[in-house]
Amino acid sequence: MTALAGRLALVTGASRGIGAAIAVGFREAGAQVIRVARSLAAGEHDGFHDAPCDLSDPAAVEQLAGNVLTQVGTPDIVVNNAGVFDRIPFEQTTVAELQRQLAVNLVGPFAIARSFLPPMRQRGGGLLITIGSVADHRAFPENTIYSTTKFGVRGLHEMLALEYRGTGVRCTLVSPGPTDTPIWDAVDPENRRGTVPRRSMLKPEDVAEAVLFIATRPARVHVEWLRMLPVA
Repeated sequence: MTALAGRLALVTGASRGIGAAIAVGFREAGAQVIRVARSLAAGEHDGFHDAPCDLSDPAAVEQLAGNVLTQVGTPDIVVNNAGVFDRIPFEQTTVAELQRQLAVNLVGPFAIARSFLPPMRQRGGGLLITIGSVADHRAFPENTIYSTTKFGVRGLHEMLALEYRGTGVRCTLVSPGPTDTPIWDAVDPENRRGTVPRRSMLKPEDVAEAVLFIATRPARVHVEWLRMLPVA
């Protein structure tokens, strides 16, 4: 029997990159996996249940959660992975860009947590894994907006971990360093000073393996924070 047989997992931002790798890892471990992303078509595809959703829209998240909870059930594992990233010098940033990234990187995870943690608590158990970033603990040049959102995500995680301690619901923050996903396409890290080249970055599968490790710990084990960095 595989490690997650009989478990229901929901993964946001699951159409590509880290989220896609996590979804595949969960499926291969035997879980029933709901993939959530704005670009996915609703229905069953490749062994996944796909649910399109604009996670920056709280009303859309509420509708998603209602559908999942009534039609499928309360997830055993929820992975808050969806996010956006742009490196912008502070004096070139705008309030509109801050609002855009906050909506996806912080409001979206908040809305997902708000929708699924109460049912998990009522059931007496569950696991919320939030994919943060090395930028949720450390400042980087040209990273004001992204770091602001990720520091906020870390604050959200720490409060949730505190409030749900002792309920059977565990909350974990995973903070990967640079990971080779399409999020870097517009940045051109090979030709950008102070940026890790893509050949030296973590791979999405590296993060997915760490998430699977967390998801397969016994209920008595709480991995509260895990930071991953490339060797180079």
